Amino acid sequence: MKIIRSDYILTPDTLLEGQAVAFDTAIREIAPLDTLKSRYPDAEVTELPERSLLMPGLINPHIHLEFSGNRTTLRYGAFLPWLHSVIANREELINNCSLECMKAATQMMLRSGITTFGAVSSHGMDLEAAAEAPQNVVFFNEVIGSQAAMADALYGDFLQRLSASEAVTRPGFIPAIAVHSPYSVHPALIRRAVALAAERGLPLSAHFMESPEERQWLDANAGEFKPFFNDFLKQTSAVNTAGEFLALFDGHPTLMTHVVHANDGELRHLAQGGHTVIHCPISNRLLGNGAIDLDALERHGINWVCGTDGLSSNYRLDLFEEMKIALFMHSETPLLPLARSLIESVTRRAASALGLNKGSIEAGKDADMIVLQLDHEPDEQLPLHLLLHGYPVDAVYIGGALVNG
Repeated sequence: MKIIRSDYILTPDTLLEGQAVAFDTAIREIAPLDTLKSRYPDAEVTELPERSLLMPGLINPHIHLEFSGNRTTLRYGAFLPWLHSVIANREELINNCSLECMKAATQMMLRSGITTFGAVSSHGMDLEAAAEAPQNVVFFNEVIGSQAAMADALYGDFLQRLSASEAVTRPGFIPAIAVHSPYSVHPALIRRAVALAAERGLPLSAHFMESPEERQWLDANAGEFKPFFNDFLKQTSAVNTAGEFLALFDGHPTLMTHVVHANDGELRHLAQGGHTVIHCPISNRLLGNGAIDLDALERHGINWVCGTDGLSSNYRLDLFEEMKIALFMHSETPLLPLARSLIESVTRRAASALGLNKGSIEAGKDADMIVLQLDHEPDEQLPLHLLLHGYPVDAVYIGGALVNG
């Protein structure tokens, strides 16, 4: 048993003062320090410096580790030029990102207080890095392929990668399934992947309505995706409409990433299905995809969370930075409520979407916590200041173990 005493504890929507937390792998009790010392006389006690803040560890639900070697290789500004640059440089990016490169990405996340991440894996090359990461990992094995003739072979490759991830037995590692997108996965593959996720009780993720080009292609088999699919796959029409794609996930709550260009009917479908939207503001900006309408998500009652995406469309893997960008991107949304909602999106709401017992400091939750050093006495604007000022993360606890600090 351990006890940690902090001047301030963010739970994440209530600020406690003068309390301490007793924990082992999970949080057992929150009470004054003297009370906990009397109840757990053999506990190891840590008293944090003045103005320290203890808060839940951050959860990054969407990251692509396999492209962590990118820095200046890919072309930003619009989606199709970026996609063409990914295809042109894929081999170089993958081959140049060694195990050490991907481990460096997990350490970048750790330093910014990310204690859990969802890794979307296209090739399985990131499995070792994810398996050895200090964080909790939801490992999304991705199925991709729009050609019916290749469906069986692609599904077999996917099953091999899924099986390899299921062989990882360390605590905090969870195998999962991802479907790439409505334009890139044949419906037969999607049905099999979704059915398998339901059968095995695995988390499920997908990309949906990221770009204007996706909207045009799915709606009218037109736009800049038309020559792309014709040139690369000799394909003249989309394999799914947006509605057909969403219907394949009915009954299976899924983390839908981006959703920038979804229409009102699709948002209603997402709400009715209990799906979660992953908002990646920096990626959306760099790829020229615009800004999601968070207020529309709120009106529909859709759970939304914030993620970094990968270094193929970001410059850092830092949720505090991501939330700060979102704060300025959504300039019509009231400032302080948005800051509060963003913090909840990477703690409690992200944990709920991933089916994890994390995301808040309360008895019974996993002891995933971070310590920040404030430079002021906090007030009701603390959520805003957390996003603006980049307070250092002094310590990181995962499953009750001090892993950084």
